[in-house]
Amino acid sequence: MTNRRNNITEKIGFGILTLCLIVVVLIIVVIFTNIIINGHSAISWDFITKAPTDGMTKGGIMPAIIGTFFVTVITAIFSIPLGMGCAIYLNEYATQNMFTRLIRISIRNLAGVPSIVYGLFGVMLFVEFMHLGTCILASGLTLSLMTLPMMITASEEALKNIPMSFREGSLALGATKWQAIRTNVLPYAIPGMLTGTILGLSRAAGETAPILFTGVAFYLPYLPKGLFDQFMALPYHLYIMATQHHDITLVRPLAYGTAMVLIVLVFMMNLGAIILRYRLRKNRKE
Repeated sequence: MTNRRNNITEKIGFGILTLCLIVVVLIIVVIFTNIIINGHSAISWDFITKAPTDGMTKGGIMPAIIGTFFVTVITAIFSIPLGMGCAIYLNEYATQNMFTRLIRISIRNLAGVPSIVYGLFGVMLFVEFMHLGTCILASGLTLSLMTLPMMITASEEALKNIPMSFREGSLALGATKWQAIRTNVLPYAIPGMLTGTILGLSRAAGETAPILFTGVAFYLPYLPKGLFDQFMALPYHLYIMATQHHDITLVRPLAYGTAMVLIVLVFMMNLGAIILRYRLRKNRKE
């Protein structure tokens, strides 16, 4: 009787989880289908390779693509080493006491802070205090701060999943602690750490509020020449086209086309991470 009840409970639970999955997939399919139907007419080679013209009613989005790429690269350069390094220290070196638990709670709370708060903090710290001005570098540093909590949390969880025996075996053979971490822990934890890293960078690539105050421009018909120049970005360009343009009906296909390009860019980042993670895992098995 008990086994039968457990089987029924298991089937009900599995059915609920399956239903949740189906609902989520359907929502995603509906959203993507709507974007493709309304934006495919705008996609062309000129749309990808040219700058906007005639008040952004014609032309393309090349400056926005390049600006998004640059600011994402800056974000990665500053956030990945800091995020992974902090996770390694907290999990492998820091003493597990009340202070480190407080640090972890603070990091998890920071992951839930609205992005616009990071934007205001970026203005105060990078634009005004450090006198960087509104530029690519200030926006990239602001996005780095925003993505750090997610990267640290994901990287630390990946490190926690590695059995202690991996570390103890190396230490027993006379390796230093860093040698044990570098050779027996990181190679197995890197795939999971990459997952959190790419999720953080994907979020950064699609954010509008942090760059709104720190460097993005409404309209620039040319490409940025350096880190201290203003730039256009796909998420802000999409926001303007969808809500602030003087003729929203006219540019609506362009807005959907911009959304398609942004989704493809984020998808390519995630695909690259999946391929890299697969190769790393395959190499470790071999």
